Amino acid sequence: MFNSVEGVFRNGQVELLERPPALEETRVIVTFLPVERRAGEPPNFTPQELADLRGKLQAWEEDWNAPGMEAYGEL
Repeated sequence: MFNSVEGVFRNGQVELLERPPALEETRVIVTFLPVERRAGEPPNFTPQELADLRGKLQAWEEDWNAPGMEAYGEL
C-alpha cells in the first residue's frame, strides 16, 4: 500500500510537512511538483521556451501591429 506525505524541497533536503506512518525503513519515491505561481507573478520560462513561443507568435506580428488594432487594447 502507498502512503503520501507532503513536503518541501529546500536547501538540498526534503522537509516533510507531516509525520509519515510508523515505518522503520522503506523505499520512497520523491516526485517534484511544479511550483505554483502567485496571482500577478510572471510565468517562469526557460530561454528555449521563450524562443519557441516567440516563433509561434511571430506569424501574428503583422496583424497585431496593423493600423487600427490599438482599439482592441482599449477593450
